[in-house]
Amino acid sequence: MTAVTPPYRVLIVEDDPDVALLSRTVLEKRAGCSVMVLDSSEGFAEALRDFSPDVVLSDIELPGASGLDLLEDVRQSAPHLAFILITAHASVDYAVRALHDRADAFLTKPVPSATLVETVTAMAAQTRERRASARQRTVLAIGAHPDDVEIGVGGILARHAAAGDPVVILTLSRGARGGEADDRQHESLAAAELIGARLFLEDLEDTRIPNTDPTVAIIERVVKEIQPGVVYTHSSHDRHQDHRAVHEAALVATRSVPTIACFQSPSATIDFRPTRFIPIDGYETKKLEMLKAFSSQATIRDYLEPDFVLATARYWSRFGGGSMAEPLEIIRDTAGIGAPAETQKPLNAPLAAGEEW
Repeated sequence: MTAVTPPYRVLIVEDDPDVALLSRTVLEKRAGCSVMVLDSSEGFAEALRDFSPDVVLSDIELPGASGLDLLEDVRQSAPHLAFILITAHASVDYAVRALHDRADAFLTKPVPSATLVETVTAMAAQTRERRASARQRTVLAIGAHPDDVEIGVGGILARHAAAGDPVVILTLSRGARGGEADDRQHESLAAAELIGARLFLEDLEDTRIPNTDPTVAIIERVVKEIQPGVVYTHSSHDRHQDHRAVHEAALVATRSVPTIACFQSPSATIDFRPTRFIPIDGYETKKLEMLKAFSSQATIRDYLEPDFVLATARYWSRFGGGSMAEPLEIIRDTAGIGAPAETQKPLNAPLAAGEEW
């Protein structure tokens, strides 16, 4: 059965009611779009959130904030959203500023109906492509306790962030058995901020995290919200019961994610058998900065000592090239399925900037 593509959603911001009505009618009747109209900048932020448009079509001269002001807001809050500026004044200055502010198109009134339909549908399709690409590149790292993912894949996460990949960290407990929960919460936030990662910090009971609900439900909720293309989590080859439970819950909750890989924890057993080794040359310093954020643990956890962290990364580099590497057990990686053998990426091949496996 062929999937039905939802209609493009268009947000029109236009204070001339005749122009707004004509634009709405053309887009609904000729392009099958779902259209929302605002007559000023008031309510714009709420419309972006609730209507979730594929494209904004805005006049430049509006009551209150101008169309150029709205464009600047969109580039900050919704960078993938296509934005079309429209004006009755064919001004070179307007056009130059619009391009400088990264408008996707600039139209002059009166806009022929065919041109309006063609431009809006092309820009809306571009938005959906951008969003799909961003979802595919989004990285989710799941850990049982604060500092778990930073120890296991801190360098890899820093590398993803440097390549522009959205990075999300999900920590399922606040680590109350290993320190003060409030301290560890602040430390987790500080570490995430160092690479611009988004942090979800839950409060399951430390040392008693279950491998079923609510753990599965929490992970499923985050996966549904961010739609990651890659997930990193604990290995099953681990002495800590919380780590094993998170591994089992994550495999259930991330069943729709293309790539799942498991990182090494300090409590990993000798059965941890990595099959891919990602060079982190140039990112080991950022990893150390992230681990330094967990100051409450530094004096009681030998594995947080910089020499230990660097020595571990140095050891794994013998399998992956470079001088520093982090090891991964690959659970699932469908990115290369169907590709000719000569284009398949070797298990130890490094990630290029912005590249997926």
